[in-house]
Amino acid sequence: MTTTRTDTLTFKSDYSDVNGLKMYYEIYGEGKPLVLIHGGGSTIQTTFGRVIPLLAPHRKLIAVELQAHGRTSDRENELSFEQDADDVALLLQNLNIPKADIFGFSNGGTTALQIAIRHPEQVDKVIAASALSKRSGVPSAFWDFMSQARLDNMPEQLQQAYKEVASDPEGLQTMHDKDARRMVTFKDIPDAQIQSIKAPTLLIIGDKDVITQEHATEMHRLIPNSQLAIIPGGHGEYIGEITTLKPDTQDSDFVIPLIENFLQKENG
Repeated sequence: MTTTRTDTLTFKSDYSDVNGLKMYYEIYGEGKPLVLIHGGGSTIQTTFGRVIPLLAPHRKLIAVELQAHGRTSDRENELSFEQDADDVALLLQNLNIPKADIFGFSNGGTTALQIAIRHPEQVDKVIAASALSKRSGVPSAFWDFMSQARLDNMPEQLQQAYKEVASDPEGLQTMHDKDARRMVTFKDIPDAQIQSIKAPTLLIIGDKDVITQEHATEMHRLIPNSQLAIIPGGHGEYIGEITTLKPDTQDSDFVIPLIENFLQKENG
């Protein structure tokens, strides 16, 4: 376990043996556990770097990097949201955390849904931000783009962030290709599985998100104990995801008060 101090935060980082991976994680703060699951092609910092300092004073944050992403190793199998969910669940067991709140963005939001479906006993509350559960949840042009995805088209901020932290910078191409194939072959999560989610769930999207408002509304109707928030802005802008940052971006632009209010409410 390594302890790191920044200008504003102290956090601990380490690796855990998880289903054949050396899985990297960071722990910030004290209190009730909240797991942070990044988006596709991302690292902890590119997805959550702007909001970790806002959440850490009140929570114990467990921020993870998934298979082939950032500092976590790869394995022979292709990426899947189900496998990512199982990996996070085992990491929590390894850390002796029996139950936690889960906050996932984009692909991480889909992983958060899968954790709630596959490991309900380990989940208290779920925040699924810009999460996809059906192919119809994004415009058809998205699938055309993914079928022709090339590393050259990957946002430069994400490429640079990977190269800065990965032990093998050459793994960038592999990560990109596996992420693209996962999306090209994405299959709908059956309605019955979505309906089986018993954890209180907060669904968040931007009003200019790649995820359609109709899709988010459909998930809201299917998940029995859910709330839906549609926030002004694009995909991840509401948490300051790195590709959405603007020169005048302020912490007050982020949805942290909304999230904290949801997490603090008693279940039921």
